[in-house]
Amino acid sequence: MDQSTVSLIVFLVLIIVMFYFLIIRPQQRRQQEHDKLLSSLGPGDKVITIGGIFGEIDSLSEDSVVLRTEDGGLLRVARNGIAAKRE
Repeated sequence: MDQSTVSLIVFLVLIIVMFYFLIIRPQQRRQQEHDKLLSSLGPGDKVITIGGIFGEIDSLSEDSVVLRTEDGGLLRVARNGIAAKRE
């Protein structure tokens, strides 16, 4: 192998390592935090959906959540549609 081939391989390896640490690893960490949030949900928790709807959890099932909105209405949303808990 000549010098240009070795430098090309080193450059490609560095690009792959940077891609992993800048894109893949942070996304995995965010996914783990979101999974932990979803597993900790319970009735009475105040949440915000991905669509921006504020509500309080009325009931939970394996794949959906029933939210009570401020006007008293009930909405069924996908469990993965919960973005965050409100304090």
